[in-house]
Amino acid sequence: MAELEVIKHTKKAYQIFGSDSSLFHKIKEFLLEIFIIVFAVGITIWFHDMAEHRHQQKEVKEFLIGLKNDLTNDLSEMQADQAGYRYQQAAFLYFRSMKADAAGATDSLRKYTNAIFNKVELVQNNGRFEGFKSSGKIGNIENKKMQNDILDLYQELIPSLLNTTQLYNLQKDRLIVLVEQHARIDDVQRRLVIEDVMKMDQAKIMSATLGAFPTEIIKRYDTCISRINDIVKSIDEQYPDSE
Repeated sequence: MAELEVIKHTKKAYQIFGSDSSLFHKIKEFLLEIFIIVFAVGITIWFHDMAEHRHQQKEVKEFLIGLKNDLTNDLSEMQADQAGYRYQQAAFLYFRSMKADAAGATDSLRKYTNAIFNKVELVQNNGRFEGFKSSGKIGNIENKKMQNDILDLYQELIPSLLNTTQLYNLQKDRLIVLVEQHARIDDVQRRLVIEDVMKMDQAKIMSATLGAFPTEIIKRYDTCISRINDIVKSIDEQYPDSE
């Protein structure tokens, strides 16, 4: 509708100087038509910008509510991962100072042997974030602190956590190779006999590293969990109807 008004008044502005009116009247009418055209164009742009902004913020809301679900799932996995690393830390601290002939050693070995072979690593739900970021829409999040927190989590904190856990698992791979080379099977007790392997200097050195590493990993999980809680809280505050 505004476009039609612009066309109409543009034609009228051109026709003014072909009339028999006085020059002063022509100029006054011409300026009036120009004002109407500028006003109509401004209104058109304003309505377009408002519609575009509403559309962008609708996309932001859908993204953030979906992101909250992703982060809630990641939070549950991170907390389970932390428990897994505490178990592994206890296992490798035991292996580091293990005395195979001590009372209860067999039970402890049964309890902790799985720690050698089990790997704990976050499998993050980052597809939604990557899609929104690659489309160039992250900048549409008007809460800049929330925007920065999200970018920091996905581009700094989680990659740092994953790099640390990968280094840990590489060290564990070396120990797995050593165990596979030197362990034996006890068919009677149906268990893997690793006492002689874990008494080796090489195994004790690896166990010392693997016993110390989880402290840093758990700390990085704590940092990620804290940031996730901040983001989820901000989303809930912005969209209380989505809780």
